[in-house]
Amino acid sequence: MSDRSRAHERNSMIELENVTKIYQMGNLKVAALNGVNLSIGEGEIVAIMGRSGSGKSTMMNVIGCLDVPTSGQYILEGEDVGQLSDDRLAVVRNRKVGFVFQTYNLLARSTALANVELPLLYGNGKDHRRRSMEALDRVGLAGRAGHRPAELSGGEQQRVGIARALVKEPTILLADEPTGNLDSRSSEEIMGILQALNREEGITVIIVTHEPDIAGHTNRVVSMRDGQVIDDKAVANPRQAVVQGIER
Repeated sequence: MSDRSRAHERNSMIELENVTKIYQMGNLKVAALNGVNLSIGEGEIVAIMGRSGSGKSTMMNVIGCLDVPTSGQYILEGEDVGQLSDDRLAVVRNRKVGFVFQTYNLLARSTALANVELPLLYGNGKDHRRRSMEALDRVGLAGRAGHRPAELSGGEQQRVGIARALVKEPTILLADEPTGNLDSRSSEEIMGILQALNREEGITVIIVTHEPDIAGHTNRVVSMRDGQVIDDKAVANPRQAVVQGIER
């Protein structure tokens, strides 16, 4: 076992141990994950890569507590996710994990601020507006809080999506193809924000992508094929993205 693997075991936040996920498709059983072993340490920034059907999105769903393994164990910060009730699973997901989507998933008629506030609406706190403005400020969009999605560029809409993921102060940020709908400049800025959140705030960032350039902004690349991890290696010289309009 390598020194890096031992370090992962000592400081792991996420542990998948021989995880399988089987879906029933009529009379056919499909193994989306097939004996996955993976450890991700607190504060890492990791890319999960693979072709369509490789299992990378299923693994993201398991890590994000959107789904549970068919067999094997998923240990998240010491808790066996497979043993949790649906209610407890929802609590863990809402408190620990923030999601960023390729298609932004913003409400078209709501302002950027209102979109960021959405995850807080069912809580009892009275500081929703302040927390949402702070989240927008963290991604450089405090000045665009009153704009609706149609008035924002694609990159700005994705920044709103990141702010919405951040507003509940998650320890893990899961980004599913976060630059898939963006041009190269906007992609670079989004990766710069994710790098800064990881580097400066210690958030564990996991990015699902099929783009090698995007994976090159992380410190580690996990490659998947046919529901299995086929490679797991450190990135020797991660690219540092430049973000315009954010003072750090």
